[in-house]
Amino acid sequence: MYKLIVLTDPDTADGFGLAGVTVHVAESEEDARRKLSALIDDDESGIVAVNESFMTEIDERTQQKINQSYRPIVISLPIREKLTTEEDHRAYLSRLIRRAVGFDITLRRG
Repeated sequence: MYKLIVLTDPDTADGFGLAGVTVHVAESEEDARRKLSALIDDDESGIVAVNESFMTEIDERTQQKINQSYRPIVISLPIREKLTTEEDHRAYLSRLIRRAVGFDITLRRG
């Protein structure tokens, strides 16, 4: 049986663990690259959800491996970043909407 596995940073790992998900913690982008490569080759990996900040740092070889394989399915988790200004919040929401819908939507207060 295939597993749902989350590859994330130490700050968010506990929450996923409490939800009963198998969690692999990466301390750095390099550590995440190594662990993601191992998870892609693991026969038990069904879906690998990776912290969004780690996905932006993976190398081209690993990305090609993800694109060419049918399993595991590798998805990016939009872990909420530390947002300090209202503009940061809007940019974050805009990025999530663009990824989900496929185009930009301007967010304005009503």
